[in-house]
Amino acid sequence: MLFSQCRSLAIRRLGGVDRRMMTTTMTIMAAVGSASRRCFSSSVVRDISKIRNLSIIAHVDHGKTSLVDCLLKESLSQRSGSTESERVMDSNQLEKERGITILAKATELTFNGYTFNICDTPGHADFGGEVERSLSMVDGVALVVDATEGPMAQTKFVLKKALQAGKLPMVVINKVDRPTAATRVGGPVENEIFDLFCQLDANDEQLDYPVLYASARQGWCRTDWKDESVQDVTAFFAAAVKRFPSPNVDPTAAFQMLVSQLESNSYFGKCLLGRVQSGTVKVGQRIHSIAPNGDIVEDNRIMKILKRRQGMTQIAVDEAVAGDIVSIAGLPKSTVNSTLADLSIVDPIPSIPIDPPTISMMFAVNDSPLSGKDAKSKKVTSTMIRERLEKEVESNIALNLTISPNGEAFEVRGRGELQLGILIETMRREGFEMSIYPPKCLFKDDGSEPIEEAVIDVEADYAGTVIEKLTLRKGELKDYTTHQGRSRLVFQVPTRGLMGYRREFVNDTHGSGVMQRLFLEYGPYRGSIDKLEKGALISSESGIATMYALLALEPRGQLFVSPGEEVYEGMVIGEHTRDNDLECNASKEKHLSNVRTVMRDDTVKLTPPRILTLEDAITYMRDDECLEVTPSSIRLRKQLLDSAKRKVANRKK
Repeated sequence: MLFSQCRSLAIRRLGGVDRRMMTTTMTIMAAVGSASRRCFSSSVVRDISKIRNLSIIAHVDHGKTSLVDCLLKESLSQRSGSTESERVMDSNQLEKERGITILAKATELTFNGYTFNICDTPGHADFGGEVERSLSMVDGVALVVDATEGPMAQTKFVLKKALQAGKLPMVVINKVDRPTAATRVGGPVENEIFDLFCQLDANDEQLDYPVLYASARQGWCRTDWKDESVQDVTAFFAAAVKRFPSPNVDPTAAFQMLVSQLESNSYFGKCLLGRVQSGTVKVGQRIHSIAPNGDIVEDNRIMKILKRRQGMTQIAVDEAVAGDIVSIAGLPKSTVNSTLADLSIVDPIPSIPIDPPTISMMFAVNDSPLSGKDAKSKKVTSTMIRERLEKEVESNIALNLTISPNGEAFEVRGRGELQLGILIETMRREGFEMSIYPPKCLFKDDGSEPIEEAVIDVEADYAGTVIEKLTLRKGELKDYTTHQGRSRLVFQVPTRGLMGYRREFVNDTHGSGVMQRLFLEYGPYRGSIDKLEKGALISSESGIATMYALLALEPRGQLFVSPGEEVYEGMVIGEHTRDNDLECNASKEKHLSNVRTVMRDDTVKLTPPRILTLEDAITYMRDDECLEVTPSSIRLRKQLLDSAKRKVANRKK
């Protein structure tokens, strides 16, 4: 109204001035004014009772991400008719390759007038820090369980965290379309889930959970798994609305938000992800960051507020209100568990405690003879490695970093070999070159050691071998059940007893066994473990591996290298058939003479070498070995390359 009056008065006073120019100018001013009003809208009208915040939790490969895809398709089809979506939440390249979720991610979708903020979480205990942080943003959890497998080790882990945080659960039994699920659904799997809830001391309200049946692959979710008339996931949304409360937040109070995760944006730098606990926050508003101990970290103006909608699509919004899950840019010194708040707030929001690390690995500069020769290596110095690890620890609070006094080695402590293996693989792909030392178990000051629960599914014929091997590794058999020719063994084993066992387990079960591990507790030290380890074939010379030399070495053990690969003194080129190390020359060439010429070579067949993956190499390493990691290669080597020095070190043991 005011703008229209000003425009009319200006045109009347100008008289002979070209009215078209004036009209055009006023139109531009009107557009700018309108944009300004949109950018700095005074308030957002939001019905908090129409918001539901929930996490999808499950064991590895039970269908969390696939279920989220179904929910996204249903929401998109209601809004625009589009249904294109496949593993949208697994945006990390390693997640797509391995088929697992590594990073917790949140997205917003709408259905029937309700807004759902859904967090997709990892299912592996090694990434439990992601699960624990996501729980601080939600009010309930949807537990996904495979109908055939039932509750597994990681199911217990993620559900335990949710129940301890006081979250209300609902249960989705997935993959009920499989033929093997027919004898499980309708009794056995439901009873196993209920027993797990009771075992984890769920209260009466948490035990009163609804049960849904789903096939994420076929895109449906039902209250009755036999009702074939239901071919969508509407039942999931309806159950979530009924089961979970709206966020317990106060939109009229001062702004507060607990940072649960860090994100990186190419334009705005560090972004802080979390749920707005109270109040309203706008772009340009001045706020400050409070550390968990109450110290003020920084105060600054908000540069940008970002929100993910319909998957991983990120959009900018003008402001966020209590109950929203958003990313805020403009506070570069803040980190996970920091509290972003209005300047009038001085106390931080309490954060969920994180489980302590159980193993450690040492990272150092690559000092092998082939250091720096990889064409893809871009980052080889200790400074680059330190800065990258410090950045990782800042965003992943489940990791701890200790720097050696000389600044050349870095001890990284984490939850498990998989978590640290993912970190190493990520750094490889970023162009890092480094040396990795064997994982070590972390003991407490009182001498107690980490104990893990190992749930093993094997063919009944191999159960005896597995029991024998784990008993030698100080494992205790807690449960033994058999169903349709397969046995499920539940062991409690020291973490150090499971180090290096996976390869042996695969061989003993001929690849048919499945082993899942879960940190249980710290317990009394169970004594020394005598592992039946085989020796190594060690290269005694530097050069190029030849067919002639490897053919002669093949009867001595299993090779890790093939002809044409570059080797050096002290490099492990294979596994010896005996328990002692054997030094050999893998680059030896055939001596030529009038009797033995190149043309007289017989046709030879060399068994293909065993290619060690990163995880295989980490578990295979012995105490006197280390791993040379470059963007193109993974090589196993002795820490002391010189043979004489190794002999002196062995005599001192």
